[in-house]
Amino acid sequence: MATRESQQQPRSLFERFRVNPNSPGTPNLISTLQAYGGLQAWAARAHRPSQSLGRLGSLEVRLAQTAAEVRQAQKLRYRVFYQEGPAIPNPGRLFARRDIDSYDAICDHLLVLDHAARDGHPGSRPEVVGTYRLLRQPLAEEFGGFYTSGEFDIGDLIARHSKLQFLELGRSCVLAPYRNKRTVELLWHGIHGYILQNHIDVMIGCASLDGTDPKRLALPLSFLHHYARAPEAWNARALPDRYVEMNRMSKETIDPKEALRALPPLIKGYLRLGAHIGDGAVVDHEFGSTDVLIVLPVAAIKQRYLQHFDLSRRAA
Repeated sequence: MATRESQQQPRSLFERFRVNPNSPGTPNLISTLQAYGGLQAWAARAHRPSQSLGRLGSLEVRLAQTAAEVRQAQKLRYRVFYQEGPAIPNPGRLFARRDIDSYDAICDHLLVLDHAARDGHPGSRPEVVGTYRLLRQPLAEEFGGFYTSGEFDIGDLIARHSKLQFLELGRSCVLAPYRNKRTVELLWHGIHGYILQNHIDVMIGCASLDGTDPKRLALPLSFLHHYARAPEAWNARALPDRYVEMNRMSKETIDPKEALRALPPLIKGYLRLGAHIGDGAVVDHEFGSTDVLIVLPVAAIKQRYLQHFDLSRRAA
């Protein structure tokens, strides 16, 4: 039986790299290596349900069970964000060849795995081809806050809805050959199952538009401001020192169809589900993006989409 001291050890490891919500991410090699220690604490403290959240053919969606599976997700994130995308790795991430920060140790990692994509060795793991990072409010509050709070002032938003449970979605990516409707549906089926299991009421997170020049993003930013801005009850602003004005074009000059074509698929997907957009954007130079705040109350999700995420009616 574990002693009281051994049961508390993961907490002491977490305390060594407690997140500062005003400085999200891992700034250097030393703190990245400390985060690896945190992943071991994550593996030691976490009890992950072993059942699958859903399966279509060779593709399965479930939570990461081990630190090794989290490292697979980090490798995928590094490949998509840094090798394929415009993100610039700090020395720690460059050394590790993984997108890693201290939030990884307190998050659940939703994975889409392809059981047909193995290296042929006995006992080899299926390939991780899609991932989402999920951070529940109790853990965020215990270990330093949400990642989103480094860009947006979400404190009042959460306080206004103190009886609701918030979930942060982040680090979403899919391997290029799997960027199709099937994989995205599996990810959202997994998220739907997760929010039911954990009694989640509201999803929040930063969603990115490619590019760091707001002038070149005037059309999509203005469209989001005029057509999707959150009502006061669900609104939150970008932090004052990072605030970028989204209202760059009058509503009358916007072609909605053209604006939708300019939006990334992820943001369009959130809007279809019923998401609101916060006040102001934030330029993220590390990731080469301009971020907007997504606020998605679970009660606002259209019923037809909830039914669509039910895979039980489909053939495997």
